[in-house]
This record gives sequence, C-alpha cells and structure tokens, in this order.
Amino acid sequence: MTKWKAVMIGFILAVIVKSFFAHYEFIGLLIVGFITGYIARDGAISGLWNAAVAGALGTIVAAILFIFIATFGGSLFGIFGGLTGFTISGISSLFIIIGDLIYYAIVMGIAGAFGGIFASKK
Repeated sequence: MTKWKAVMIGFILAVIVKSFFAHYEFIGLLIVGFITGYIARDGAISGLWNAAVAGALGTIVAAILFIFIATFGGSLFGIFGGLTGFTISGISSLFIIIGDLIYYAIVMGIAGAFGGIFASKK
C-alpha cells in the first residue's frame, strides 16, 4: 500500500536531486530511495513500491519543469522560445523522459527496498 507521506518526501527530494545535484544523481537517488523506504517502514516490498512511486513522480515533475524552463527561458533567443520551443522540446525529450522514468523508479526502488528492510519491525 502506498504511504503518501513517504512518497511526497521522496518526491520532493528527488526533484531537488535532479535540479541541483545533477552530477551526483545516482548517489542522490540511492540516498533518497533509502530514505523513502525507511519512512515507509513496512518491509522490502513496501519500501520498493513507495520509492518507485516517488521516483516516477519526481521524474515527471522534473521533466515538466525542464520543458517550461526551456520554453520560457529561451523566449529571448528566437526560434527556441514560445510555442515552437515548447513543441520541439516536448517531442524531442519524450524518449529521454521515459528513460529517466524507468531509471529513477528502478534505482530508487532498489534503495527503497533496503530502506524498508532496515526499518521493518517484522
């Protein structure tokens, strides 16, 4: 069962890792996944599920933020701004977003399973 408190904390931390610590993304995702699984406190499966959901939500929001920044931030540079820039960045980054979605869910899910194991009282 999804524990939304753990998912929201993991989601916020995943967006922070993606936005500010891109060079240390893998280590950051491991730590965030572990924290999310630890907060879930229901064993390995619950930790895996909650961390994977948090990673998926973090990926989606980070991708939306990236597209908005690329669209509105580039509006001063001609063709890369406005509706054209939004369409180009949305279409070209679709496969990257899907890849990141799978990557975040797997990395954070595995770390969340370990966090759930350490915090489980079973």
